[in-house]
Amino acid sequence: MPEVKTPASAHVYYRKMGTGQAIVLLHGLPESGTLWQNIWHELCASFTLIIPDFPGSGNSILERQTSIADMAACVKTILDNEEIEKALIVGHSMGGYVAFAFAGLYPGCVAGLSLVHSTPVADDEEKKKTRLKAIELIRNGAKNAFISQMVPNLFSADFKQSNPLAVKQQVDEALKMEHNGLINFYEAMIERADHTFVLEKATYPVQWIIGADDNVIYYKKILEQCNKSNINFVSFYRNCGHMSMIEAPGNLAYDLKEFADYCYNPVSK
Repeated sequence: MPEVKTPASAHVYYRKMGTGQAIVLLHGLPESGTLWQNIWHELCASFTLIIPDFPGSGNSILERQTSIADMAACVKTILDNEEIEKALIVGHSMGGYVAFAFAGLYPGCVAGLSLVHSTPVADDEEKKKTRLKAIELIRNGAKNAFISQMVPNLFSADFKQSNPLAVKQQVDEALKMEHNGLINFYEAMIERADHTFVLEKATYPVQWIIGADDNVIYYKKILEQCNKSNINFVSFYRNCGHMSMIEAPGNLAYDLKEFADYCYNPVSK
């Protein structure tokens, strides 16, 4: 895997595969870049994929407190290293928060913005309290128990019942994350700024992937954001929770390809 030195960490790793225009896939919590493995082979047939591991996940090393804006700067360093001037930025959950921060900091580098079960809205007080409770559990040594309970809740009830192995594989992957990485991600999400302004200023298309059975971000909260930018693509997945790249990979890969084609060839659409 390629490695770059960033202000946040001297050891940030990422995957690069495929050919064509660039798509950046940003993972959420508690995942790494491997989150996208069910769709990356299909996407890289037509596009160049850049898939980072944020500091504290996967192969990337957490060296200091790293904010959502710091993670966005890591993405910019990777694109500079690959001499990519503009890319479609796709973010899942926490990765969507990073995508919004990236778009706010580097709007000229964004060909399109795709939010996969994510929102630009900052945490309200209730959400912050929930995250603080998670941090307390992890600090008190209950990381494994917390992850084993939290990760299955990311999936719809039907998917959990019919695909227990897929859910277990995601739990096992999440358990690899060190407790300090988990804590850092939760603290970064608590402290992140509201990025609704990014939608209002967007000169590029915006895509929304929404799960009807999402237990993390209620779908109506996402729908409230879908008319704030000039060009919006909205995909609503029934019987899907927070993890469409695992629950509905065919649908997600198709919608991402269609959106990427539009972002890079809008005149022909």
